[in-house]
Amino acid sequence: MNETTNTTITDKISKFSDKSLLIVDDDNPFRDRLSRAMEKKGFVVTQAEGVKKAIALLKEKKPAFVVVDLRLTDGNGLEVVKEIKNLKLNSRIVMLTGYGNIPTAVAAIKEGAIDYLAKPADAEDVEKALLADPDKKPQPPENPMSADRVKWEHIHRVFELCNRNVSETARRLKMHRRTLQRILSKRSPR
Repeated sequence: MNETTNTTITDKISKFSDKSLLIVDDDNPFRDRLSRAMEKKGFVVTQAEGVKKAIALLKEKKPAFVVVDLRLTDGNGLEVVKEIKNLKLNSRIVMLTGYGNIPTAVAAIKEGAIDYLAKPADAEDVEKALLADPDKKPQPPENPMSADRVKWEHIHRVFELCNRNVSETARRLKMHRRTLQRILSKRSPR
């Protein structure tokens, strides 16, 4: 079954005349591994470790595909997505982040990303997101978020929307402030 899926995806990448891919991530080992894997899949990969280098490469090479991390050492990956929009490039953009939450996913999609993946995303997930048919509904995830994770994401979204004000967030969520502080201090559930 996997071979059939891989063949279909490989056939899809061969249909694109421009196979250029820009990977923007400040995690050097991850970026190098992903670059090698994507080259094996038929993409022509260019790498950037930060916002400034990525924007310079965008103006120079105009890639058909872009994979960009949300948090970079010299800025936010959304700056790269905005620059792609400003340059009126027709690139397919996938956002990656180790700090996945709903508000940033919404912001990425509004800026022009076609998908949003939480790290660690493997090359298969990235390829699937880049080559997905925009007219078709995406397949459901193999490992969807648990109910606890969805609740955690919602709480953090409201917390961010309240400018990280614990008292205001607790009031809006109708929960005790100390309970909210305990939830916010914990790591995200799987």
